[in-house]
Amino acid sequence: MRWQRGLWLFLVPSFGLMTLVLLWPLGYAAYLSTFDYHLGSPGMHFVGLANYAQLLSEARFWQSLWTTIGIALGSVAVEFTSGFALALALYRLTFSVRAFMILLFLPHIITPVVATLFLKWILTSNWGLIDATLLTFNVNPPDWLGNPIWARICVVLADAWIFTPFVMLVLYAALQTLDQAQIEAAKIDGAGGWRIVRHIVLPSLVPVIVFTVSVRLMDVFRFFDTIYVLTGGGPGTATETITMYTYQLGFQLLQVGKASALGIITLVIVAAIIAAFSGILQRGYGRSS
Repeated sequence: MRWQRGLWLFLVPSFGLMTLVLLWPLGYAAYLSTFDYHLGSPGMHFVGLANYAQLLSEARFWQSLWTTIGIALGSVAVEFTSGFALALALYRLTFSVRAFMILLFLPHIITPVVATLFLKWILTSNWGLIDATLLTFNVNPPDWLGNPIWARICVVLADAWIFTPFVMLVLYAALQTLDQAQIEAAKIDGAGGWRIVRHIVLPSLVPVIVFTVSVRLMDVFRFFDTIYVLTGGGPGTATETITMYTYQLGFQLLQVGKASALGIITLVIVAAIIAAFSGILQRGYGRSS
């Protein structure tokens, strides 16, 4: 209708802001990725897709990519499983729901850097809280942050501890919209708790699950502060994610063109993973209105 055309004018401020803070930096990064440009150098040399080709041929890029994917999938799996279980527990709780929710949400309120410093103190070898407790019982603890495998596990658990409350809160809010008539009908037909969760709860929450997991995947792929404080990408390059590699290229080696290309590659990879996950989940549970 003619009067609806005027509503597009209300989108102009938002679109202008998005262009300023999102589209323009993205376009400029894509532009810089086609140049051999070192920060502080007098000139820029156009190289086309050479930065992309160089990155895709580097073993360090693939190592950081697989490390990022492993940490991302591990973190999101732990966060979703724990968050969904806590959300269900709160949903079925009949007393003190708000008090428990506030207590469970506290880790997410703390600044990630501060929370990570606290976790680093706990995981420090020999005199950290965990090691001191285990040594008291004559248990020889592993080198939590010095062993590559344990360092990855600690990074996953640290991210899960900080962001599980976010997943819990979103899923708990979505549970409030469930159709109680369907659940009661399923109980009358003899369906148990697991069948209700699998065939009623999960299909009803598909859009929220896709949103939550997509947000967390995007966050984990730009995972930087926690790893920088907890392990610094070490030991060696065991926990060096693709964001850590981008930081080193751009701010330590000052290779801005190559770092921009790595940022664009990361964007494409994240978009592909989220699209694949969304498609698999929609096919698995069907489209939910």
